[in-house]
Amino acid sequence: MYTLASTDWLILLLYIFVILCISFLLRQNMKTSSDFLLAGRAMPTWLCGLAFIAASLGSQELIAMGAAGARFGFESAQFYAIGAIPAMIFVGIYMMPVYYGSKARTVPEYLGLRFDRKTRLLNAGLFAAMAVLSAGISMYAIARLFQTLHLFDMFFYALGWPRQGIFTFCIVLSAAVVLAYVLLAGLTGAIINQAVQFFLIVAGFLPVVLLGLRNIGGWSGLKASLPASFLPQWNSAAYPSAANIDTIGLGLAMGVVLGAGYWCTDFRVLQTAMAAKSVESARRVPLVGAVAKMFLPFLLILPGLIAIGLPTPHSTTVVREVNGVIFHETTVISREAAAGRGLVPARRDPATGNPMLDAAGQPLLDYDRATPNMLLHFLPTGLLGLGLTALLASLMSGMAASVTAFNTVFTYDIYQPLIRKGASDSHLLKVGRWAAVGAVLLSVATAYAAFSLNNIMGALLLAFSLVNAPLLATVLLGMFTRRATSLGAFSGLLAGVAAALLHQGLTLPAAAQPGLHGGWIAVLHRFPSDLLQCFWTAIFAFIANLVVTAAVSLGTTPKPDSELAGLVRSLTRRPSRAGVALWKRPEALAVAILLAAIALSIFFA
Repeated sequence: MYTLASTDWLILLLYIFVILCISFLLRQNMKTSSDFLLAGRAMPTWLCGLAFIAASLGSQELIAMGAAGARFGFESAQFYAIGAIPAMIFVGIYMMPVYYGSKARTVPEYLGLRFDRKTRLLNAGLFAAMAVLSAGISMYAIARLFQTLHLFDMFFYALGWPRQGIFTFCIVLSAAVVLAYVLLAGLTGAIINQAVQFFLIVAGFLPVVLLGLRNIGGWSGLKASLPASFLPQWNSAAYPSAANIDTIGLGLAMGVVLGAGYWCTDFRVLQTAMAAKSVESARRVPLVGAVAKMFLPFLLILPGLIAIGLPTPHSTTVVREVNGVIFHETTVISREAAAGRGLVPARRDPATGNPMLDAAGQPLLDYDRATPNMLLHFLPTGLLGLGLTALLASLMSGMAASVTAFNTVFTYDIYQPLIRKGASDSHLLKVGRWAAVGAVLLSVATAYAAFSLNNIMGALLLAFSLVNAPLLATVLLGMFTRRATSLGAFSGLLAGVAAALLHQGLTLPAAAQPGLHGGWIAVLHRFPSDLLQCFWTAIFAFIANLVVTAAVSLGTTPKPDSELAGLVRSLTRRPSRAGVALWKRPEALAVAILLAAIALSIFFA
């Protein structure tokens, strides 16, 4: 059981007070639906760039990055080079001029302009469901984390409240704070607070990395403390994860389908770029985000590596004599901690209380505890509050992105086209606020429903495979070809979703039972891991959409070029670059970022 000192509580409460004050000061600027839902499209580039990254840093991402470092070693740092940086450069240089220049307020609205209403509504419905699921899982993850670490137990004991209420307390606290600043300041407040949360995440995690590296003997000490198979080698068979990740699945899924699908089509992050003050500013937003993204492996993946490399704690007894009296000082370590590796404990069987074992009789490690245990182990009073506030900030950031994206898509892409086509702007502003309330309530319900799930990350990855993977094919064909037709896009989107469900229903990870993990139709193939299964589910969804859209489009008549102006890249007018120095152009920044990303990838290799 851990207790928080008054300084730690002060930092936590001060963070909540500051973000609410910022939103309260901005409330008077929320006069139109555009101000509330789109931030008036007047936000500066650097602010949108930080929010672009912070929107992707939900609590499950922060915990999962540290878990990946503990589980896969330096290999996990390569995910950034493959799955994030190239996609962020691509969306900034090639796609944002079309998104922003089309005057579309959301990604579904762009699909409606490029194709038709039914494609817009289909994507809007799928995205709204995914946004609620993501926000709810983020709530659940942070609530379960605080509950598992017993951080608030003493607080509840002091007030005489039942300890079982800690989960509800964490859910209600996060939901109330996010709802308050979204209702007060809309997307503007969310973007500003996400930028604050980004700096808070850096401030909370940087001391953990520095103290951890000093304790383990620096960079050379870290490499010496890790298993030899964790150190990058050209022979992929040396990796302990080689049985769980194959090169084709990793390259296609992370580099093309899920990576590009997230950064290039997910409105939760794109809304920050579309809120920029100009098309050139919107192009630079993902590039600013990419610069920040390059340094995140040092902050978020290294804690997992350090956690697995530190000595494993064991119960010890020290005997000492003072004035003829013999004292025995015993330090008792839990069974799961002693059965783990480093600061990563073994998973605990809730039925027996004993560490869980795999088929070979080895303890199953709870990698998700790597980052939280690093915070608790290295941060003293005061800094511990800062680290835990950083975790809470990550929840607020990811959840706020989902809520603001949901209320914008619901208002502009579902409510206005289906219910009130001629609704006034003041009416849409009210609908946007009520949609935010609905999104938070649905997210709370999703968080409680997650209690019955034993694989919340699998559910989230499945949602990405159902929504982002097929959507990527639709957007690429619509934005970069004139030949894609409305019927082709709608048919392809349906086919992609159906292919994802079919593949997931016919496959199953090793040692898993049919159900949420898959195999609910029949088990035709077993994957070494659920991660690889989700990768291939996304790949099949993308390919199915691509093939069906192309086939149907060849048999139907496309829109004339006059209707596609500003919606297809080849028909979009590009701003004049006369008099602009080469080094000031976004393309030059993109090349510099790509070279820096390659250098970092070589460094970790």
